[in-house]
Amino acid sequence: METTVTTGPPRAAAPPRPLPPGIPVATAVPGAAPPRDILCAENLSLFYGKHQALFDVTLAIPEHAVTALIGPSGCGKSTLLRTFNRMNDLIDGVRLSGAARLDGEDLLGPGVDVVDLRRRVGMVFQRANPFPKSIYENVAFGPRMFGMKPGGEMDDLVERTLRQAALWDEVKDRLRDSALRLSGGQQQRLCIARSLAVEPEVLLMDEPASALDPTSTAKIEELVLDLKSRYTIVVVTHNMQQAARISGRTAFLMQGRLVEYGETGRIFTQPAERLTEDYISGRFG
Repeated sequence: METTVTTGPPRAAAPPRPLPPGIPVATAVPGAAPPRDILCAENLSLFYGKHQALFDVTLAIPEHAVTALIGPSGCGKSTLLRTFNRMNDLIDGVRLSGAARLDGEDLLGPGVDVVDLRRRVGMVFQRANPFPKSIYENVAFGPRMFGMKPGGEMDDLVERTLRQAALWDEVKDRLRDSALRLSGGQQQRLCIARSLAVEPEVLLMDEPASALDPTSTAKIEELVLDLKSRYTIVVVTHNMQQAARISGRTAFLMQGRLVEYGETGRIFTQPAERLTEDYISGRFG
């Protein structure tokens, strides 16, 4: 039987409650100016044929920060993420209503250059998907496609990008080796480097560490925290601890609806909705 999401009116304010053990909460820097919102959805609905996957989702994502999308499987997190770089266009029967904007520009209109959009809004998938090429060629692929010529400038870009992805010291002596010989965690960081090489404005990450061991997961999280000063990052995760560790804002989705969205520290310690509290505390999902 399908459960209907009913959030009701916001609960009355209550003192912050302790979280289950093991959930550290990222908090805002006192006195810091609020970041500028750069990516937004406005009354966004999406249909896969007759099935509606998103229902009037509205949220604004801040620049140079990490925003986490949480919720149980099938709640619409990845669907929402893929809307921001038009990856859902590749699925037959998809229909959308509402709007998605990057720095005020319409992302869903027929005149959008989708290739350029996917340069500006990069994507890192759940499982690492390096090309069956060398480490060097994986990073150089995007810049070469957009017109950069081989030579010293390309060499500098490959090094700079691998450094950004915290991978250079591990691969600098084997750049011509196949990327498929790297470990799973290294492959995922290479995929991040490949996205960064075309200088995106936004980086979308769909459970980027879910297939990795704890050590590799920690490296990915450290990398995300380092990159947020230069990029806007949106991360889908099932891991509550991860969302709390790395994000500044958190959006909780349930059955395609945005239940609650706000500063991560508040969402995890004083949620306005009972459904949010039940999910974060592990009562379901």
